[in-house]
Amino acid sequence: MPRISGENLQQHREQLQRRVFVAFAELMAERSFDAITMALIAERAELGRTAIYHHFRDKEAVVVAFATHETEQYVAQLREAMQGSSDPVAQLRTYLRHHLEAGEQFHMGLGPQLYGILPPSSRQAIREHVVAVEDVLREILRSGVDAGAFRIDDLDGTLSLVHACLSPRHLPAGTIETFVLGAVGAAG
Repeated sequence: MPRISGENLQQHREQLQRRVFVAFAELMAERSFDAITMALIAERAELGRTAIYHHFRDKEAVVVAFATHETEQYVAQLREAMQGSSDPVAQLRTYLRHHLEAGEQFHMGLGPQLYGILPPSSRQAIREHVVAVEDVLREILRSGVDAGAFRIDDLDGTLSLVHACLSPRHLPAGTIETFVLGAVGAAG
């Protein structure tokens, strides 16, 4: 019977999962998704070739679990950064800054690269995690409209446009922030 790391089975599973996620992220930085195999992930995570299958049925399951983990961490850090502020303008600034600062850490371009490769069920599962992040922005925008701090006619359209503005990493954060705040009608 394999030895468990950690004080109990739950800790062992969490540690193993972290190793798999680190291995997966490293491999994604080095090669395409198609070139990654479960054997490569297992080797990089220092697991036996068959042991990984006790935790993930295939590499698509690794992607979905990885996206779940990353999103949960991202949203928790975002909510922590926004804690204590009820001002929608300040919350939107925090959201924008957090997204731009943490974007490299959490968003390694999984969406566009994998969209056409993953089966529909995996794409849907990952989409649900994107919605969790969108929900935070939706709450901020609604709160701003309700408080009279933002002028928004189409909430869903604005949400999509704000996220589109956060994609170009080559622009200064201040430029993006000023543009988005102006676009929602917030006083500078």
